[in-house]
Amino acid sequence: MVDSILACVTRRGWLLFVAMALFWGVPYLFIKVAVREVDPVVATFGRIAVAVVVLLPVALATRSFSGLRGCWLRLAMLGLVQIGVPFLCISVGERHVASSMASLLIATEPVFVALIAPRLTGERVSRRRAVGLGLGLGGVAALLGVRVGGDTVFLAGAGLVLLASGCYALGAVLVQRSPFVHLPRLGVVTAECVAAALVLLPVAALRLPGTTPSWKAQSSIVVLGVVCTALAWITCLALISEVGASRGTVFTYVNPLVAVALGVPFLHENLTRTMLLGFLLILTGSWLATGSGLPRRKVARTLGTIGVHGQAQKDPNSPSPASTSPRVRRLRFRGTAEPPRGAGRDPAVHDHILTPRRRGSGNAAGPR
Repeated sequence: MVDSILACVTRRGWLLFVAMALFWGVPYLFIKVAVREVDPVVATFGRIAVAVVVLLPVALATRSFSGLRGCWLRLAMLGLVQIGVPFLCISVGERHVASSMASLLIATEPVFVALIAPRLTGERVSRRRAVGLGLGLGGVAALLGVRVGGDTVFLAGAGLVLLASGCYALGAVLVQRSPFVHLPRLGVVTAECVAAALVLLPVAALRLPGTTPSWKAQSSIVVLGVVCTALAWITCLALISEVGASRGTVFTYVNPLVAVALGVPFLHENLTRTMLLGFLLILTGSWLATGSGLPRRKVARTLGTIGVHGQAQKDPNSPSPASTSPRVRRLRFRGTAEPPRGAGRDPAVHDHILTPRRRGSGNAAGPR
């Protein structure tokens, strides 16, 4: 399965892959540095506000807001689910758990996707998916089990990080549904950031620090906004356009390794055998729960665990409207349990920032 996902990846695709693994692997280090001096609400607002400053001019220049009229309220809610709440939960959680531990817990996002997707999409839970869910939850138990003996502060912080992972998963499922799936991807991302920043602004204004934070905290927030949010989203969209969603999402399995590699030497965090065991269980469970156990037509949708917002991609093997008569299409619709591939999708809706060199199916995941 790995060979089929990574086969025929171009040099540009590999460069984008490495960039994404870094962009969404390093946030945990900078969040840890920022929240040591700055209130988590202020740090989260600063990160999102900086991202808006970078993304908004690009979205306006590329007319990526076209088609969003009438969807602003739903985009605002999606922004809270996929950006505002998880960013804040991770920032608060990292005051009580190590950055490497936070990254390992966020790796459970595909497991949450596999839990949520059947309830919202009606997908069947196969035996292989059930095994994957069990392994993923076992990995979480291994990560937290050592500290269950009474460290309630640690457990509360870990619980917030798991809540963030669940929000990412819910957002990844929601963006596959109408109307988000038909909207320009960059426009949706930018609108989410604007909505999340506006909601956090009043609270952040009341929690500003009494003294100016150090240059380390300030630069960490800037890096989180520019590199780990704005530039990461643009790079992620380019990666999906270059190699397709199912291949592009593989970098999500590398992010925790980057976070651990940074947290251990720079923050002097401990890496135990139990943490490694927990990560391996989560990694294996995520792979099974979101990949091998799904029907082929739905693998790309569920593999998209990070929430890249874009139009539904048309299956190149499906008959085009021009080559199939209306009568045949009606007969196919009536004679099958679900509409034919590509039904209900608007091929006129296109991405306003990227012209894909190689189109893939489905979408990928969310910010870190």
